[in-house]
Formats: sequence, structure tokens, C-alpha cells
Amino acid sequence: MDASVTVAAVRDVGPDTVAIEFETPDGFEAEPGQFVKLGAELDGESYARFYTLSSPSVTETFEVTVGIDPDEAGPFSKHLESLEAGDELTLTGPFGDSYYAADERVVVLAGGPGVGPAVGIAEAAIADANEAAVVYIDDAPAHEERLNALSDNGASVVIADDDSALTDAVSDALTGADGEQVFVYGFASFVEAAIEALEAAGGDADAAKVENFG
Repeated sequence: MDASVTVAAVRDVGPDTVAIEFETPDGFEAEPGQFVKLGAELDGESYARFYTLSSPSVTETFEVTVGIDPDEAGPFSKHLESLEAGDELTLTGPFGDSYYAADERVVVLAGGPGVGPAVGIAEAAIADANEAAVVYIDDAPAHEERLNALSDNGASVVIADDDSALTDAVSDALTGADGEQVFVYGFASFVEAAIEALEAAGGDADAAKVENFG
């Protein structure tokens, strides 16, 4: 769908990372892990970027998590960082096939900004009384409050600052049980490392739902 969306809240959730919550427009439906295109016109120039949902549902509001590099941020990233409640953006979507579909057990491997869909998917699974495991690699973690809450609610959560921890963490997270679905979210280098770790642990890389952020 194409719509205008209104900002409900903007929160700092980690180093150079904000979570932007929007009021859900009428008719908008999406699953945890799908992505949308957000846009705005700034000084006569049109900008649009894709962002993956980081909320477990879109019932009344939905959220995206945005990492902003202070040294490389362009006009649109700076605009997102400065948003306040009541501001509006354009929305198109949702897009993507790498989303939670009430799987009995989810294993989410996340690098960097992949933590957004990781927490959304894991929270949705726990809310459905399913199982969840998150393996998150980042040297400056975001969403630690939500990750801690997931752990308190029975999810397996591993946070590490280096890809070298991936193989053991993935091996520990995988059970091979029926109904287990693996997700991979992150930039290309992380995706490659995660797939290698998945294969080394005896997992089925072809069955994983993968979103490469480029």
C-alpha cells in the first residue's frame, strides 16, 4: 500500500540508533521481519529508503530501528534522527518473504541493524507461546532492554561483539526440531559468516529465511 504515516514516538535504543514508532494507517498489514519503504521530500529533493520492521505486530503502531553513522549520515538519515511525534513520512509496502509465520521455534541470527527484526520476531514468537533464540553480533549493541526482557521471558539470547562467536552460538541455538525456522538479518559480510556458521552446525542453509541489507 501507499500511505502517509505519522510518527508516534522516537526513542534512543543504542549507540547512534533510534527506534521510530508510527501510527498504523488504516488497511496496513505486515508481519514481523517484513520491510517498508519510507520517504520524504527535503529541500526539494525526494528521498526514500527501506527499513525492516522491529515491532512484533502492527495492530495500532509499528516500529522500525535505524542505525545512523554520524560520519556518513546523509540528509534523509539526519531527518529521521530529528523526527518528533506528529511528523509525517510516506510509506510503501510491506515487502519481503523473510518474516515470522507462527513458527514453533525461531532462531534469529542478527548482525548490526539486524537486531531490529530479531527482537520483533522473537517477541512475536514468545507472545504466541512458541520458542525463540537470538544470536546477535555487534560491538555496540542496541535494544538491550528488549533483549534482556526476551531472556527473562524464556528466550535464548546470545550477544557477542565478534563473528568468531557465531559458530558455537549457532550450534547451541539450533535444535533441528520440526517447526524450527532460522532467520538471518544483516549486512553482506555478516550474512556470509552466519550461513557458514549455520552449515558448520549442521543446519539447512537453504531453508533459512535471509535478508541481506547490502
